[in-house]
Amino acid sequence: MKEVTKEVYLKWYEDMLLWRKFEDKLAALYIQQKVRGFLHLYNGQEAVLAGALHAMDLTKDKMITAYRNHVQPIGMGVDPRNVMAELLGKATGTSKGMGGSMHIFSKEHGFYGGHGIVGAQIPVGAGIAFADKYFNTGGVTMTYFGDGAARQGSLHEAFNMAMLWKLPVVFIVENNGYAMGTSVERTANHTDIWKLGLGYEMPCGPVDGMNPVKVAEAMHEAIERARRGDGPTFLEMKTYRYRGHSMSDAQLYRSKEEVEEYKKIDPITQVLDVILDQKYATQEEIDVIDQRVKDLVEECQKFAEESPYPDLQQLYDVVYAQEDYPFTPHKL
Repeated sequence: MKEVTKEVYLKWYEDMLLWRKFEDKLAALYIQQKVRGFLHLYNGQEAVLAGALHAMDLTKDKMITAYRNHVQPIGMGVDPRNVMAELLGKATGTSKGMGGSMHIFSKEHGFYGGHGIVGAQIPVGAGIAFADKYFNTGGVTMTYFGDGAARQGSLHEAFNMAMLWKLPVVFIVENNGYAMGTSVERTANHTDIWKLGLGYEMPCGPVDGMNPVKVAEAMHEAIERARRGDGPTFLEMKTYRYRGHSMSDAQLYRSKEEVEEYKKIDPITQVLDVILDQKYATQEEIDVIDQRVKDLVEECQKFAEESPYPDLQQLYDVVYAQEDYPFTPHKL
């Protein structure tokens, strides 16, 4: 695995802080009714993404996930201004304002959504990996889903095919403890979700999803196995979300004390502690990073709010292209 250096820790801190503050800003905009529909935030789970990106090769690897999907494309290289514009339904958004919160896409940066149907991304991720194997691209697909989606039948179909064909895919369940408001303990007679891989003789195991180093190590091993042609891995990232399932979640299923306990192992705090303990940066240098992140988030908000909404004509432009029907040409 690539060494976890001073530069890596500083990048992790700045990236994770940006993702956290970006989501906090979206929460504020949602309250102002500038973000409509559903809004699922990633606060607390940032180490899962930071560690994975350290192990990935962004020139050929891909990622697909569920609807908690705003910060992943930013990590993959998408301009955060365009991501925020998409959430506000603006024409400058990643899907020209038509995808919204749950459907951020960027084929250019290897990010394949943002899927609102629970578990739908699991077989799709396996399909993307099949294409990589077929065309011999050397790429690996990171397929993320939540603990609730792990109970979907499509998982078993995808696991079976991925093992049978030795597809270059890493399946990752982000177990944040709750499927919406239902605890993991209430959804099955077992709580170690990673053990589902054992039935397919798939390499599998649990990972501390609050520590980016642990995530990076596990992801590196899984990605290298897939790249060698040895097939998939199933990892259970044990993590936690500080906010509700969505902004409309009253969180009556858990106590404030439980949330505060998990905040004691906040991934951003863990990384910052290492930076300060190892003297990778002074408090003054950390303050500069904090301000840079704050300025970028404000720039994203300004860009999104000042961007235009899509023209009505766009509804027709994106429907279909048909040579013998010239009246509604496909322009996008």
